[in-house]
Amino acid sequence: MNRRDTVVALLSIGVAPLTSFAQQPSAKVARIGFLGSNSPSDSAWRVDALRAGLRDLGYVEGKNLVIELRWAESRYERLPELAVELVRLKVDVIVTHGIPGSLAAKQATTTIPIVMAAVVDPVAMGLAASLARPGGNITGATFFVTELNVKRLELIKEVLPRIRRVAFLFNSANPSTPAREMEAAARSLKIELQQFGVRSPSEFENVFVAMSKRRVEATTMIEDPMLVSHVAAVTSIAAKHRIPSIGFPELADGGGLMGYGANLPALYHRAGYFVDKILKGANPGDIPIEQATRFELTINMKTAKSLGITIPKTVLFRADRVIE
Repeated sequence: MNRRDTVVALLSIGVAPLTSFAQQPSAKVARIGFLGSNSPSDSAWRVDALRAGLRDLGYVEGKNLVIELRWAESRYERLPELAVELVRLKVDVIVTHGIPGSLAAKQATTTIPIVMAAVVDPVAMGLAASLARPGGNITGATFFVTELNVKRLELIKEVLPRIRRVAFLFNSANPSTPAREMEAAARSLKIELQQFGVRSPSEFENVFVAMSKRRVEATTMIEDPMLVSHVAAVTSIAAKHRIPSIGFPELADGGGLMGYGANLPALYHRAGYFVDKILKGANPGDIPIEQATRFELTINMKTAKSLGITIPKTVLFRADRVIE
């Protein structure tokens, strides 16, 4: 039987020839754009957590997933052009984080879905109409930074009851800083809150010198991507000036006194859930923005001892982790 006769015979019994199978389209490859505010080395854990979340849902790079990475290297002014690059690549979804990255992505496109892995108060910042129904092309996860920073002030007051002057360190290029709310909380605790804005790690040394001159007794800092990514530099300079620090969870791991906040790796892992729903046809504007539910307190006892600080047992008992 020649090849033509074989094909005819296969078709007659309802079996497609091998050449027919070979010509069928392969499974669709999901193309995700990641808009990062920092550098690849600083934010590797963010992408790793996102990859893990996608992998748990069946998406594997090199098989059915491509992730296009774009990094602003802590220069937030670059985020808009990087967001436009991802739009030009026609990615299926853009994943980003923080207010600067989320605003840049939203300004770059009204059609490509956007997933905010971790962002503070998106409604107040004009990124969403509401948490229940964000509207437009954006969804994701949030944590309320104002409440977190108030809690940090309460913790530092509990550890250092006689404290009077606390510095609030933030990235002045980030529009989401809750300075007014922080000042109100500080007054209720009888603390003088002094604000110190920075735009890059090169300013850390000078700002801590200024804190020392103003006789600041401790510093608290916000979950800004630039500060998180350069936590080792922040904590080493704070230690040199003997200024206790409290802030995001990574701060204690990096040498700060205490870290309290949302579990950020868990939020980036969860971003995979939002991406999967969108790829399966869900409208991002109809997917509720989730609020972080896991908050952790970490205490670095090495730092406490080096600063001559005794952590009260009432605080130690509440800690999720203690670094000895």
